[in-house]
Amino acid sequence: MIVGIASLIFIALFGWGSDYFGWADPNGKIQLALATSFVLGILAGYKSAG
Repeated sequence: MIVGIASLIFIALFGWGSDYFGWADPNGKIQLALATSFVLGILAGYKSAG
């Protein structure tokens, strides 16, 4: 359930975060940071669970 919520939040921020929060991201650096933090969170969760 938590993984599903985290995935939905990530998709919402990645897709519509700039419209909702009003940030300017012409180079895609914010989206890159969001994707990196999501992947690192998956890796950390996998390592702590196993």
